[in-house]
Amino acid sequence: MPARTLCLIAACLAPPAAALELVETGRYSLNRPASLDYDPTFCGLWIANEGPEAVLQTLDGDELRRIGSDMIRIKAIAVEGDHLILGDGAGMLQRVTKDGEPLGEPFGLQDGWADTEGIAVAADGRLVTVEDDPERLSWFTPDGRLTQRIDTMEMDPPLSEAQGIAIDPRTGHMLIVDDREGSNSLYEFDADGRFLNRASLLEFGDDPEGVAIRPGSGQLFVAFDGGAEIVTFDYVPTLPEGSAPLPPGADCMMF
Repeated sequence: MPARTLCLIAACLAPPAAALELVETGRYSLNRPASLDYDPTFCGLWIANEGPEAVLQTLDGDELRRIGSDMIRIKAIAVEGDHLILGDGAGMLQRVTKDGEPLGEPFGLQDGWADTEGIAVAADGRLVTVEDDPERLSWFTPDGRLTQRIDTMEMDPPLSEAQGIAIDPRTGHMLIVDDREGSNSLYEFDADGRFLNRASLLEFGDDPEGVAIRPGSGQLFVAFDGGAEIVTFDYVPTLPEGSAPLPPGADCMMF
């Protein structure tokens, strides 16, 4: 399949910024991918599909291991240091080892119910979640205390159906996918939640649900529920005009 390039330049940025750029490099089938994160230890993707288990797969889609938790389902997943943090989509989280052994009991996020669709870990250790009912971008301490929250419907443009979230450790930028019920697109924000850019994903797939970044190679992975696929991209974030290329981040430790 020939590579397809998508470039969008955000208006009203000062100084002018380089474009958010996505170039498709491949795709493979996967049933109901809902949440993703890249694991440099295994050079693979952790994938949750809203069932009782999460799966670690190679970047080519081969299964490496399968884990469970004490929660009824796993809707969101993120690598947190040398372990994982899982979300059930109803405001409960649990930390487990990469073998699936619990590191503590499930615990709730402050404010109770939260339709948590995606979770990521910021550079300062805080947990960043996206929720679509109500529509929120939230920051929590590692033990679940709320420190910051943005109503994503008050953004310009609004983000109505946020699903997956990934944080690029090279820039701190947050990438969030908005599903079919929203704009079927990829949003880019800075570390404080300020809008930087948006790219339509309609050319590449239907109903994006998860997103992950491999910073060491500049790769981006987007999970589409429609078509049951994961699509891989070469990815360049929005940067100030004249910025030097980003240095590579952490990459596969097993090679």
